[in-house]
Amino acid sequence: MDNVEIEEVFSSLGPVGIKRMFSGKGIYHQGVIIALYLFDELMLKADAQSAPAFSAAGARQWVYQREGKNPVAMPYWSVPEDAYDDPDEMAKWVRLAFEAGLRAETGKARPKGKTARASAKMRQKGPGEG
Repeated sequence: MDNVEIEEVFSSLGPVGIKRMFSGKGIYHQGVIIALYLFDELMLKADAQSAPAFSAAGARQWVYQREGKNPVAMPYWSVPEDAYDDPDEMAKWVRLAFEAGLRAETGKARPKGKTARASAKMRQKGPGEG
């Protein structure tokens, strides 16, 4: 799948960015990673909220297997087969991937380091104790 074909798949969302990643490509929309193209397969981002829909549609979750290590289930799923023949169906799945990507980004937006400790201390103190 070349970049033009990838852009067509995600056209219902609007412009996507495509970056080389590992031995494949990462696909981004509005700066949020929403899919991977690895091993000649497009895989859409999913999470606890959207994964059941992917599973029910017959999609497969990507499981990363490294020699000598336990397999790790990744948050990416194959595209349900029906979506390749129906642009409206594809639009539904890529929208779910974008929404999962947004939720993942929101989950990352937590204070770290000194800022986190200072925030925690401030929450422990009552008003006017600062």
